[in-house]
Amino acid sequence: MSQITVTPARKEKLADTVYGQILSEITSGKFTEGDKLPSEAELSLAFDVSRPVVREALLRLSTDGLVQSRRGIGTFVSTKPSTRLTELADAASLSSYVRSFEPRIVIEVEAARLAALRRSRAHLEAIRQTIDDLNEAIARGELGQFQDIAFHDAIAIAAGNEYFPALLRDLRRPVLETMNIGLELARERAPARRLRVVEEHTRIFNAISIEDSDSAASYMKYHLLQARAAILDAQHLEAGRLHAGRLKHDE
Repeated sequence: MSQITVTPARKEKLADTVYGQILSEITSGKFTEGDKLPSEAELSLAFDVSRPVVREALLRLSTDGLVQSRRGIGTFVSTKPSTRLTELADAASLSSYVRSFEPRIVIEVEAARLAALRRSRAHLEAIRQTIDDLNEAIARGELGQFQDIAFHDAIAIAAGNEYFPALLRDLRRPVLETMNIGLELARERAPARRLRVVEEHTRIFNAISIEDSDSAASYMKYHLLQARAAILDAQHLEAGRLHAGRLKHDE
């Protein structure tokens, strides 16, 4: 009789599961900002996983700004995400989706820097058109995620290296997932976040137009960090609402 081959669960998958379970406890209100989480040993016992798996999950939560570890004291909740976050995506998958911002930052920041140095008139027109398209989508009451993606693709193309758009295509699924989650969370406050995105896109475009590579890279990094914060921090959404109110008042 042949033996059954058992493939052990990967540590990364277990860490994603623990990440999601802790996140669910935070979004449900069981733990809120300032609360101390159970110790690594207690979490290990509760989730029936090894302490290294718990440690990896906590590290990811810390990287995402959701918890903060204090040496010799413990781990504390530092950010309260929207209660709707775990309704919009499987909690265990959120860790993977959010991690996609790390390679995006590496790829897109450099792409923006190179685009400022290598762009042609046609590239500038293509980038500018995506901003116009996003504005029109918002005016129609749409979320504009495809116009948003087109903006990032246009900059990757303007970088003058075919690997940049190819790498972004490889990240398309998590990019769409994170974008849809962020837009759904901001829907009730729309078009606040969308208007901020247009502003951020415009700053990046202007820097590329005047061949200011350092500013183009800086604005792109800021833009991506803002997008990540919009998913993980409920207060960020409120800040977006207030920002939009100030814009309207200034008009």
